[in-house]
Amino acid sequence: MAGIVVVFDFDKTIIDVDSDNWVMDNLGFTELFERLLPTMPWNTLMDTMMGELHARGKTLGDVAEVLRAAPIDPRVPAAIKAAYALGCDLRVLSDANAFFIETILEHHGLRGCFSQINTNPSHVDADGRLRIGPYHAAPHGCGVGTCPPNMCKGQVLDRILREASAGSAAGTGRKRVIYLGDGRGDYCPSLRLAREDFMMPRRGYPVWDLICEDPARLQAEVHPWADAAELEETLLRLVGRALVEEAALLPPLDCKLESTMPVAAQDAGMPIMPLGVKN
Repeated sequence: MAGIVVVFDFDKTIIDVDSDNWVMDNLGFTELFERLLPTMPWNTLMDTMMGELHARGKTLGDVAEVLRAAPIDPRVPAAIKAAYALGCDLRVLSDANAFFIETILEHHGLRGCFSQINTNPSHVDADGRLRIGPYHAAPHGCGVGTCPPNMCKGQVLDRILREASAGSAAGTGRKRVIYLGDGRGDYCPSLRLAREDFMMPRRGYPVWDLICEDPARLQAEVHPWADAAELEETLLRLVGRALVEEAALLPPLDCKLESTMPVAAQDAGMPIMPLGVKN
């Protein structure tokens, strides 16, 4: 396996909507959801709303059917499958919940591409109602100020990197990271990326705005994207570049990666534009 960990946010990154809002809107619960939103944290609200859906006769099958219809551009699954085929270790890091993410990934044949899904836990209780809990049950204590109370993605990313590095071959060191996200919660992990890593924020979304406020806070190279076509091109280009650079560190007889990669992944020579220039 390549020494590359690709970490994907889920809502508005893999799928093109927020899965929580998508379920509420398509099952006719938007008004109640918006009325309760100011009264409790989002994660607590989603658990409450699952109770409301159950009480009003909506089944887990109804929820799953709506989730399977969530919009996803075909270029995103194509990019995920290509990165997986090139040996990358793919992880999800999302503030959605396990049932929503698993349902959508399985529907699109993507679940097997991901070694791990890091998200808020969910389970079905004895009454058949979906329960949604917080990822961090106790206060996580993050001081960045952009993390919701139920999840600090920065702390989760630290754990992912420890696990990935511990599982790598002796002497290979820290895994290289490509991180894709769009929301405020993706800002904290972006600050924990190293100089050899890549941050892929969605242009025009909250994490991009936060990065633009003080670009010098990030050590990683920043490569924004706006849509699925740009996500696919940028991700595969960065994977290709990382693989070529990784191969250059191996003995000559092992340097066979570049000639076997797809054209999109071979474009490792594309210039890296400074953050303030590309946009």
